[in-house]
Formats: sequence, C-alpha cells, structure tokens
Amino acid sequence: MTRRTPEIDRNRVRTLPARRRTSKVKTRDEAKPLPEGSSVSDLLESLPDLLGGADLNSAIDAWAKAWQKDRLVLFGFGAHLIKVGLAPIVVDLMERGAIGGLMMNGAGCVHDLELAMMGRTSEDVGPALDDGSFGMAKETAERLNFAINLGCDEGLGMGAAIGRDIFESNDRYAARSVLATAWRLEIPITVHAAIGTDIHHMHSSADGAAIGETSYRDFEKLASLVAGLQGGVLLNVGSAVILPEVFLKALALARNLGHRVDRITTVNCDFIRQYRPQINIVDRPTRIAGRGLSLIGQHEVLIPLMAAGVVDRYAALSKRPARSPATKNAPRKKTASRRSKGAPSK
Repeated sequence: MTRRTPEIDRNRVRTLPARRRTSKVKTRDEAKPLPEGSSVSDLLESLPDLLGGADLNSAIDAWAKAWQKDRLVLFGFGAHLIKVGLAPIVVDLMERGAIGGLMMNGAGCVHDLELAMMGRTSEDVGPALDDGSFGMAKETAERLNFAINLGCDEGLGMGAAIGRDIFESNDRYAARSVLATAWRLEIPITVHAAIGTDIHHMHSSADGAAIGETSYRDFEKLASLVAGLQGGVLLNVGSAVILPEVFLKALALARNLGHRVDRITTVNCDFIRQYRPQINIVDRPTRIAGRGLSLIGQHEVLIPLMAAGVVDRYAALSKRPARSPATKNAPRKKTASRRSKGAPSK
C-alpha cells in the first residue's frame, strides 16, 4: 500500500512583514573597515558585535575592569602557550599588574625552564621515541627535579620552587620566564602535576613524594586564590584536562568552606572546543551568576590580541596609561641552601 503524503500548496503560505520579524543580526553589529594607522582599540571596536567578535570584546572588557577594580585575574595555561612563544606576553602582563595569580600544568615547567636555560625547547617526539631518547635531556631533568626536591624540603610549592631556581640561575634567557617572573614579583603561581606525564618524571633524580607534596601545596594555594575570586576573572588557555579538573575542585572547596565565589567571569581559550573545559570552566562555575565565555582561535594570535586590548581598555578605564613593565630585573641572589645540597651544574 502506498502511503499518501500531504500536498504542499505554496499559494497558501502565510507571510509577515520583514520589519516585524525578530532578527538576530543588525547593521549596527557589522564589522567596520579600518583606516590606515588604526590602533588596537580601533581594530577591536571594528569587529562584528556578534558571536566570536562579541565574546572577544566581552572577555577583554571583563579582564580590564577586574584589573582596574583590583579584583583577582587568575591566568591558567597549558604548556602549548609557552611552546608557541607567548611567555613574553604573559610576563609583560604580570609586570603591568594585569595578572594576580597563575596556574599551570607540569609540562609548562619543562618548556619555561628550557627556554630560559638555552633559548630553545620542544623536541621532535616521533624520531626521539623511535630511538629511545625522548625525554632524556640530562640538564632539564636535573634542574627540575633538584628544584622540586629542595623546594619540598623548604616548604615551597612546585611553582615557587622552580621559579626560584630559574630566577637565581645564570640562565641567559631567565628574564622571559613566567615562573621566574612570578617568583621575582611575588605573584602566586601554582603547578599541577600528574605523575608520569612530564619528562623529568622518568629520571632517577625524580622523587615521587616531593612531586606530590609540592604540587599538593600548590593545590591548597590555588584553592585559597579561588576563594578570593569573587568579582574577578579566570582564564584557561589551552589546558584540556588538568586545569579544568583542578579548578573545579578548588572552587568546590572554596564554596564548601563558606567563601562566596559566584559573580565571576570565566574564559576558556583554545583552538578547538572541548568537553571538559567547556563544562568545568565555562558552564558549571557560572551557573549561579557571572558569565562563561569560550574563545576559539590559535593561541599565538588570540592571546597577543587579547593582551593588547586589555592594556588599552585598562588605560581608558583608568584615564591614564597602563603601567609600563619594569625595565630591570631585581638582583639575582644565590642562596647557601641551593649550593649546599648538590645543585646540578648550570
């Protein structure tokens, strides 16, 4: 039996005036061509006030306002941010006062140290894995494990321990190190390691207990930072698993202990949209109040653009130029404790 289907008579279609219809896109939201010699602010204001363009400007506004009101801006990042050359951008923001705390994964320490130590990083994993040499860089493992072990003995968290080591070193490129800058400026920086994920864990100098203890101290420090995040901004740049999970637990702990952390802006920046950052950074923390934003783009393009926009917006809000970063680093001191415990050669 053939099923009969209704006939479609387009002569009976009901229409309505176009101007009465609800429309989501308006000419006032369109992009604006830029004249020659335009500023960063001009570029950002020229973007369409739609979708990604609107979200980018909202994220920049939230960051600049939090900075201007002296609210916490907590900047989280995965190792990719360091690998694609963005440490100088982060250091500049730290020196200007635009970042009040940082959190990172363990792999970021590898790249930050190697760039400070020798001006290059990121080995070719495929061929190195084939011949068994992957992750076997002697100086990298010695430096990281020594710093962590000593820091454990002295009550430091992993971020502070490694930051101190780089800051007190003779490393040629230490000034561009995020970890060393955090130590110098006394900005809290937390490192959240997962045992076995980082190359220095494979070496005999690694102490699992020290890695666990220093990273756990950093988790407690992060929970303390998150407890003071009300009215502030959290950014997660490129961490797909570790930081979204760690931040969610730090937020749960802070709220459980009675700290109000609901009116916050969370921003996830990555080159693809992924489940865990979307849920744990953008959606769940802002269910009560606040706003979650997801920005999709290459880190090496998106982060410098955001940083320049934040500096400009802060200057406009403050009616004065954003504070320029310090031109000189503080003197580097060598501590007796580092020398007395068999520090590796630099």
